[in-house]
Order: sequence, then C-alpha cells, then structure tokens
Amino acid sequence: MAIVKASSRQGIGLRSLLQSLLGLSLALALAMALAGCGGGGGGGDQPPAAMAAPVTTGNVLPLTLDRGTDGTGPFNIPYVTVVICEPGTDSCQSVDHVLVDTGSYGLRIAASAIGSGLSLPPVVNAAAAALGECAQFASGFVWGSVHRADVRLAGERAGGIPIQVVDDPAPAFATVPSGCSRTGANIGVGAGAKGILGVGMLARDCGVSCVSGTAAGFYFACGPSGCAASTAPLASQVANPVAFFASDNNGVVVDLPAVPLGGATALSGSLIFGIETQANNQLGTATVLQANSQGNFTTTYKGVSYPSSFIDSGSNAIFFSDTAIPVCSGFYCPPAPLALSAVNTSATGVSSSVDFTIESIANIASSTAAIDAGADIGLARSFDWGLPFFFGRKVFVAMTGASTSKGTGPFWAY
Repeated sequence: MAIVKASSRQGIGLRSLLQSLLGLSLALALAMALAGCGGGGGGGDQPPAAMAAPVTTGNVLPLTLDRGTDGTGPFNIPYVTVVICEPGTDSCQSVDHVLVDTGSYGLRIAASAIGSGLSLPPVVNAAAAALGECAQFASGFVWGSVHRADVRLAGERAGGIPIQVVDDPAPAFATVPSGCSRTGANIGVGAGAKGILGVGMLARDCGVSCVSGTAAGFYFACGPSGCAASTAPLASQVANPVAFFASDNNGVVVDLPAVPLGGATALSGSLIFGIETQANNQLGTATVLQANSQGNFTTTYKGVSYPSSFIDSGSNAIFFSDTAIPVCSGFYCPPAPLALSAVNTSATGVSSSVDFTIESIANIASSTAAIDAGADIGLARSFDWGLPFFFGRKVFVAMTGASTSKGTGPFWAY
C-alpha cells in the first residue's frame, strides 16, 4: 500500500520492487509518513480485555473512512474491525481501525491492541525456533513476532493462520535485528491504525523465496541470544485470511460510494468476500484486467506507459508523475479541478479508459474522504491507482488461481 509509506507526505500509494516481488504494498508506509508518525497503532487506547467472539454472519464487513484512532491520521484510509481468537476457542479480541490493503498480504496487529488478554501460540521455523518477521514497505519496516490465531471477518473464519504481532514487547522480539532495521524506519502499523489487513492476490506474504533462502530478509529465528535470518515454511508464513476461508475465498470486492468535489467528512462502504460466490459479489459487466505474476498491468498516461501499475486501497491518493501540475505540500494543487484520463491495459491486451479528476490539496486537506487527491512520488514505472479510484465503483481483487466466469486470477475488475 502507499498511504504514506514511501514518503513523508500525507498519503501515498506506490509499491517498491521488493513489494512487487514479495507482495507488500507501499501504501502503508506512505500513510504513516504523511501523518508525521512512524510507530505502531495503539492510538493511545487501553487494550481491551479478551471477550467472547461476537456472533456475525454473511460475507460483508463494514468499511469506514475516518481520521484514525485519535482523529489525526491521514485522509482516505479505509478501516475495518477484525476479530482474532485463540485457535479453536471463543476467547477472542475485537480490534478496530485495521487498515484494508489490497496491495499486501496478511494480517498484522499492533501488540498494544491485543494486550495480555489473549494467548496466541507462537509460530516456529523448521528448527522449532520462534519466528519474527520484518515486513518491508517503501518507507520502512514492520517488525514483530508471528503467532497463530483464528481470524473472523463478518461471518467468515480463517482457522489457526499465522499473523504478525507488531512491536511485540516480549524479550525475544524487543530488539529489532540489524538485518531488519537497516531497511528504513520502524513504521509499525501506521498512524491512527491498530493493524493492517492485506487482502491482495496472494495467499502468503513471501512465498517460495522464503522457504528456500533468507535473501528476502523477511523472517528471523529469535531466542534469548537475539534474532538471526531464517527460512520459513509456507505454513509458517503470515497468511492472507481470505485464502483460508471455507468459502468466499477466491478474492474480495471493495465497494465505496462516490465522493463529491471538496471531499466528505465521513464515508462508509463494504468489504465483500468472494467473487461470484454469492449474489452480492457478481462480476456482471465489470471490466477484467488480467494481472501479470507481480499483480500489475500497464497504464498509459499522456503517451507514457507505466508497465508496473496497480490498484491499491492502502494508497491514500493517486500517485503518478505529471510535471505540468503545480505541487503544494507534496500533493498536486492545480488552480481549478483538473479533468484527466488514462488507459489501463491488462496482461492479455484488454484496455479500459479511466477518467479522473485532480483537485488542489488546499481544498481537500480537511476531508476524511477526498476523491481528487494526487501526487508525484517519483514512480518511474508505476501508476498507483490509490483509494480515490475506488470511490463510486466496485473494485474486484481476484486471487491467484481464482476461477470465475470471466477468467482465472490474478486479476483486477471494476
């Protein structure tokens, strides 16, 4: 994701090379930096005690945009509430303000949001050493331990999957290993957030490269003497909960209403699980953009092609390069709303024209939801269609291998 991930601005939506290879979004780092904060996401709230799991049904999880736990977070950040439980039990914790990120994979929860109310079993590597993870984003890293939990989202459940507990204060994880800290700043889960829910196109956040080697720098074996780079079996890697639902497990739909010029002070929508599995997630007339193996397609803007483009709910603006547009405080600020157009082309040659508007940051900075935010963060090969792209349309994210009437994932559709 790119919320404020790779920059010190108020929001951003780009993915680094590492992200495109290993499945982590840039948006998160941007959002954190834009808010002027680089730590985990307790927001100053007291961690609630463990509770019985709420009764939920269906495949729809309410999605809300606000300014985070303390009202000072970045704009254009979509949040949901996640329930995590001790595996196989009803001893659970509800965690609000978990950022929804279509540009990363896996659930990451701030330790401060869990507290001591839950006992989640640690995940180990092949040598039975406790695993820590250094999830790398454009503006820095997210460090923490790996534990197993049941994850409940609306009426869906992923049982006993690995999640990351960010900024775990346990002695084995209290010191960030140098192999992780040298990748940038410790950005935690982002300003105003308590976690990150990565619902992108992959089931695991690293994959085979972390099974066979340590070059990715993601996983570490941790003990009394510190942490050392480690391999991680697929079953031990932080997992995208959607892939492990019993049903509705082939992708997600992000459904947000339109936003007017000048933005909105509040906005609500839905995160819908599954594609063509129920009446509420049918593709219908949506245009399908088949993605390449990195989840990307090509965007052509003003005659320039950007072959590593993507759609990212974790990016709080549309990030692209246009030196003709004035810039203020890191964001575009044209003197009047600027109508623009670009063409998206899939890996299989399907094209779709997209009209969008860029409005001055001065007009929308106080908004919670702003359709017209844009900025240039120096992307040479990518056009980052951040959260403004989602307003007023249903956006489908089909996982790798997903089977639908309009093709097999990975693909984007809208």
